[in-house]
Amino acid sequence: MSVEENKPAQGAGPERGIVLPDKDDDVGFTWLDRAIVWLGKKLSLVFALIVLVSFYEIIRRYVFDAPTLWVHETVTFAGATLFIIGGLYALATDRHVRIVLIYDAVSPRVQRWLRVVHHLLGLAFSGMLLFASWSMTKAAVLAPWGDIRLETSGSAWNPPFPALLKVIILVAVATMTLQFVLHLIRDLRGKGDK
Repeated sequence: MSVEENKPAQGAGPERGIVLPDKDDDVGFTWLDRAIVWLGKKLSLVFALIVLVSFYEIIRRYVFDAPTLWVHETVTFAGATLFIIGGLYALATDRHVRIVLIYDAVSPRVQRWLRVVHHLLGLAFSGMLLFASWSMTKAAVLAPWGDIRLETSGSAWNPPFPALLKVIILVAVATMTLQFVLHLIRDLRGKGDK
């Protein structure tokens, strides 16, 4: 564990035994969180690539009057994928939505129990999402007769991006479910709360 990962949360002293990163550190809480943060930082460079590819399309379309078939769908697919991974990143770095008016006003022990409730509700929600995304992915990847048939966009180019995006959503929701389990275990094992 690095020094940053051993820093206690703001407002919690070392005697509390709660190992959370500082609010300004994007290091993650668990091995899975750290992997997601590492991947997220690398993939964030794809946003720059999206801008360049979009600029290329603008030049082709408006300067040379020769638009492409592939840019719009590719950029949309890449951006959607990054936003899906952004949800995992937000949970890994504790940047998700929280009612800080209440959370910051209570003791570290109560904060821990609020996190436990959050993780339980998150597990219930991600469990429902897992079922829905499995059904959606199955329909996008398998033909009614059981053969593998990837759903396509239906455009002139017709890439299988809808099916691939649904597979990414399924993997992301499964990963988020595991994140909630690991966070729940971490907070239930919290020691020294008084």
